[in-house]
This record gives sequence, C-alpha cells and structure tokens, in this order.
Amino acid sequence: MIEKENLDKTNAWPFVEAKKMLRERKSFVEKKGKIILQTGYGPSGLPHIGTFGEVARTSMMVNALKQLTDIPTEIITFSDDMDGLRKVPVNVPNQELLNKNLHKPLTQVPDPFAKFASFGEHNNEMLKNFLDKFKFKYSFKSSSVLYKSGFFNPTLKLILENYQGIMDIILPTLGKERQRTYSPFLPICPDTGKVLEIPVLEILKEKSKIIFDNNGKKLETSILDGHCKLQWKVDWAMRWYALDIDFEMYGKDLIESAILSSRIVKLIGKVKPSGFAYELFLDEKGEKISKSKGNGITIDQWLEYASPESLSLYMYQNPKRAKKLYKEIVPKTVDEYLDFMEKAKNQNELQLLMNPVWHVHNGSIPQEDTIMSFSMLLNLVETSNADSKELLWKFVKKYKKDISEKNYPIFDNLIGYAIKYFNDVIKLQKKYKTPNANEKLAFEALIKTLNNCNDEMLPEDIQTLIYTVGKENGYSENLRDWFKLIYEVVFGEENGPRMGFFISFFGVNETRELIKEKIK
Repeated sequence: MIEKENLDKTNAWPFVEAKKMLRERKSFVEKKGKIILQTGYGPSGLPHIGTFGEVARTSMMVNALKQLTDIPTEIITFSDDMDGLRKVPVNVPNQELLNKNLHKPLTQVPDPFAKFASFGEHNNEMLKNFLDKFKFKYSFKSSSVLYKSGFFNPTLKLILENYQGIMDIILPTLGKERQRTYSPFLPICPDTGKVLEIPVLEILKEKSKIIFDNNGKKLETSILDGHCKLQWKVDWAMRWYALDIDFEMYGKDLIESAILSSRIVKLIGKVKPSGFAYELFLDEKGEKISKSKGNGITIDQWLEYASPESLSLYMYQNPKRAKKLYKEIVPKTVDEYLDFMEKAKNQNELQLLMNPVWHVHNGSIPQEDTIMSFSMLLNLVETSNADSKELLWKFVKKYKKDISEKNYPIFDNLIGYAIKYFNDVIKLQKKYKTPNANEKLAFEALIKTLNNCNDEMLPEDIQTLIYTVGKENGYSENLRDWFKLIYEVVFGEENGPRMGFFISFFGVNETRELIKEKIK
C-alpha cells in the first residue's frame, strides 16, 4: 500500500483529478457505491490516437482512484453511433456509397469495407478491438442500442418536460437564422431514414410526441424508442443524467458545449459530472487531428514503430498542452520512456508517483536494464546494415557478450521497431553532407586519433579525444558545430548519439572505416 502522506503530496495529474472528482462527487459516489467515468467517441470516421488517448488517460485516473478509495469504478466508452453522417471521410473506400447515405444514422449507413452491418458498427468494432489489445477495462455503450431499447426513454421525457427551459439555454448561443429552426429533438425521417433538422410546430407532452414542419408537410413522431435523437449538447447532458456519470474528460474545443450541457443536466435534476478539459493533438502542420481527414500518425503506425507503453507515455505527458502527433516524435518518446524506467530504479515512493511510467504500468514498472537508447539503436541499424532482428542481435552480442534475448524482452522488441522505423521513415529523409576541404582535414585528424584507440577504452575517454580533435581543427569556439558536422556526414542528420558511447559499442575499427567511407 502507498503511504497516505505520499498520496497527499503527489501532484501527478491523475491523482490531482481523482482527488478533485472525489471532493466534488463524494456524496453521490458514496450513495450509489460506484464511480462511473465516461469517454465519448463519434464513429463518423476510423478511430484515431486521440480517441485512444481519452480512454488511456481515463484509465490512468482509475488507477489513481484505486489508491485513494475502495469504491468500485467503471469506465463507459460511449459511441454516438446514432448521429447522422455529415460528411464522407477521405480515408475510407466506396466514397460514392457513403455519399448516397449522408445524414443517415451511422448504424444505418452501409459499411464501405463490407465487413459489418453498418459503418457505425465497423468503427465501433475497430475501437473495441484496439482497446482490448491494450487490455483496457471498459463497458461499451451504443447510442443506437440505448435509444432504440428504450433505456433513454425516461430521460427523454424529462427533456420534453423541460423543453422551454432547454430552449432558453441554447437559443442565445445561436445565430438568428438557426434560432428560427432549432429544436433539441431531431426526428428520423420515416421515408428516407435521415436525421432531420427541422422546426417544431407543436409539442404533445402527454403523448411524448412532437409535430414537426417537414418542408411544409406535418411530421408527427414519438420522441421515444429511437424515433428521434437529441442535438449534441442536449444529448450529452441526457447521457450524463441517464448513465449517472461522475467524471468525463474532453477536448478543449468542447468546453463551451460542456458548459451548456452542465446547465441542462442541472435543469433536469442532477449535478454535472467532474470534468477535465485536455488540449488537442495536432499533425505536423499544426492542424487538429481529424477522423474524417485521417491526418497525423495512426494507432497502427505507432504500434509498428514503437511499444504500446511508449504511446501511453505520450498520452500521459502534459495533457493540458497542445502536442504534435506525427511519425517523427516516436523516437524521442521511446527514449523518454526508457529514461523514466531507469530513473524509477532509484526513486522513493513519492518520486515514483510522479514518474510517468508508474502510471503507464499501473505501479508495476519493469526492471529490465536499458542497453542503449532508441536513437542510438536507429544509428546502429544504419551503420551495421542489419535488416533483421537476428543480424542486429549478433552485432549487439559481439560487444555485449553476456546478454541474452530472453532476458531483455523490451530491448528485443525495440530492435524490431528500430529496423521498421529506420526503413519506413528515416531512410527516406537522410541528407548526408559532403565535407569541404577543411572539414575533410578535421575528419582525417579524427581517423588518425581513432588509430590510437581500442575497444577496451571507456566511452568518456573516447569522447574526450573527439573533443580534442575538434578544438585542434577549428572548432575550439563552438564544439557543438563539430559534433553537428560529424552527425551530418556520418548519420545524415543534425543530431546523433553521444559519439564516445557509440564508438565504444560499434567498435573503433568499424567507426574508422565508416568515417573513411563517408568522406570519400
């Protein structure tokens, strides 16, 4: 058990948010004997990393809650799959098929992949399969199922009872034109199956029915059993009420929606859940990641290049800061993950609670020693020309004779990721510098120095000799430029590994031959 004093002191964000939620919802969670957290997903496109991030972060909060209270927890992953398909995602096949089914509920749109009964079901299954892969514990809820089964009926009646009060909350936020046609209820057209946004003519509260103006023709429909769905902000409030949600995190673009939904849930008789607004993920151009665009790195791509734990680490870090999410950030994240694991070995309990890998691994941090950074491993893939795990392991064992694959499962996986990442991403971006006459002289001096080195030397001693060569060959004022030159000529990048360590691992003779090859 973690000491209470350390639980009180830690300011790791999952603990901060868990404590805040327990303060705000204390009487409610104690009365029902359960804490219910929700994550929302709109299956209008293929699930992306942002969706995963919401579940991962909520799971981290659950891990913190388990240290703070004995009250059971449940994460509901809710799919708004009764929403109408507003536009066709660019990253799916059969665009024409989807165009023909615009504005229909997602669970009524045919699956363009021809694998499931609908596009909504296809995306739901993709999401569930992915979350299962990460062993997340959650309860999946489908909007279509809950509407059509009648689960939402009692709350829908409450919404209708408070129709005018809800209109008073929403209408001031809309433009004049939208005010004239707005209704919290969206009927499903019996003829076309589309979700309609049409004005209300008359409300029949006793019958739980509404008469709409459907282009001059009266459309009388029940609000129950999936004949209508609610507009987004009202739907969100209804969900909080009907599912008795205690906590939900959401992107900062939904802050205004959350404020309005909070007012609506209060109007119909409950206190809003505790909330947490996180910053958005951006692609390499600084644009918001979108399901319909398919921009940024995908879940599958990340898992081809790095471990699930490194992805979880990326989700943990700085949730209230906008972060770019693209292929080039993977190596840095992996190295941070390895670094945090090493630090954990010498940390006390309070420091561990502040260490991101404690949250990534739910307190059970692997004890495997780090052989080298991912960045250096990528350089090793290039310089050794190894194109398989077996070849790279042979190379590693040449210099680390006492290690075995079975004792280093994290590093073993890292080797496979490094080969894949190097071939898919780095190889295509390499730009090797051709040294000029003076720079070539500096490299020749470095080769001469390496002639006097051997593989038994300490990395620090080799590093000192490289410093000396730089100082004696025009870089005494700026050694950073000397190392930048080495990286650009030898590795085709502006940054690279600590050369003393690289040489001691790669081999003095091998490095000397490598440099000779690069300055020809």
